[in-house]
Amino acid sequence: MNRMEVLLEVKELTKYFPVAKGIIFSKVIGVLKAVDAVNFSIGKNETFGLVGESGCGKTTTAKLILMLEDITSGTILFNGKDIRQLSRPDLKNYRRVVQAVFQNPYGSLSPRMRVRDIIAEPLVVNNTLSRYEVKERVAHVLEVVGLGEEKGDLYPHEFSGGQRQRIAVARALILNPSLIILDEPVSALDVSIRAQIINLLIDIQEQFGISYLLIAHDLAVVKHMSHRIGVMYLGKLVEVAESEELHKNPLHPYTRALHSAALPSHPDDQREEIILPGEVPSPLHPPSGCRFHPRCSEAEAICHAEMPVLVDVGGGHRIACHLAKVR
Repeated sequence: MNRMEVLLEVKELTKYFPVAKGIIFSKVIGVLKAVDAVNFSIGKNETFGLVGESGCGKTTTAKLILMLEDITSGTILFNGKDIRQLSRPDLKNYRRVVQAVFQNPYGSLSPRMRVRDIIAEPLVVNNTLSRYEVKERVAHVLEVVGLGEEKGDLYPHEFSGGQRQRIAVARALILNPSLIILDEPVSALDVSIRAQIINLLIDIQEQFGISYLLIAHDLAVVKHMSHRIGVMYLGKLVEVAESEELHKNPLHPYTRALHSAALPSHPDDQREEIILPGEVPSPLHPPSGCRFHPRCSEAEAICHAEMPVLVDVGGGHRIACHLAKVR
C-alpha cells in the first residue's frame, strides 16, 4: 500500500473449525474451512470493505481480528506487531483501540441500562478517569453521533433502530479507537435510515481519522463507504481492488454477479443480470480447484483441478481466476 501507512495487515489468515459426530463418544470427522489463507491490509484512515454471500467467512475474519476466535494459522499484524505476541499492556491497548459495531443494535445494548451508562461502560473498565471526565466524554460522543446529551437518561427501547445504531457507534467511539469493525452496520435498518448512518460513519472517519473494516453482503453499501474492496467466496478472497475500479471493471465472475445484483447508483443505469446457478457449496467439503467453478459459466478444465491464487493484474487490482489474463 503506497499511499498510506498500514494499520492492520492480515497474512495467510486461516480458521478451521473441527466438526465432530456423536454426543458421548464424539469423533472428529472433518474440518469446516471458514477462512482459508486470506491476505489483505487496512491503511490508517482507510475503509476496507469485505463483501460476499452469507457463510463466506466475513464475520469469522472479523472475530479473528477482535480475538473472539483463535487463529488456526497465519498472522494478524497491528502497527507491525503480531497480535498473538503482544505483552499484557499492549494486548489491553489493542482491545481498547479496536472496537466493533454489529448488525443488530438492540441485541448489543443492555435493556436494563441507561444509554449514558452503556456508552460509559468501556471507558470505566479501561480507564482511570474521574466521574466528571467520563460524563463529559459521554456527552461529547452523544453529540458527535447526533443524539444530544439529554438522550443519555433514556433506555434503548425508547429509541428507533437508527438511533440505537447511533448509540452503538457512540459506545465504539468512547475509547478513541484506531480501527472499528463494522459488521453489517445498516442491514437491519429501514432503507430510509441507512443513508443517514452511512453518512454519519463517513463524517466520523473524516473527523477522527479512524479506519474501518466494513463487512456487508450488499456491494452498493460497500462501494459507497470503502476505499478498497475485497470479495470473499467460500473462505477465500477472489478479488481485491480500489472501490471505483471494482465498480467499473469487476473481473471475477463472482464479483460480476454481485455487481449485477447490487442496487444501481442511478435508476437509468443498465446492467447485465447474472443469476448464479445452485447454492454456495459446504465449507466442510469445498470443491477441488477453484471453489467457484461449480457455479461459473466460464469454468474450464484447469478450474476444476487447480486452486487459483491472487495475482496483480495492474494498479493493485488482484484476482484469483485462471482466466483473468484472457479477459
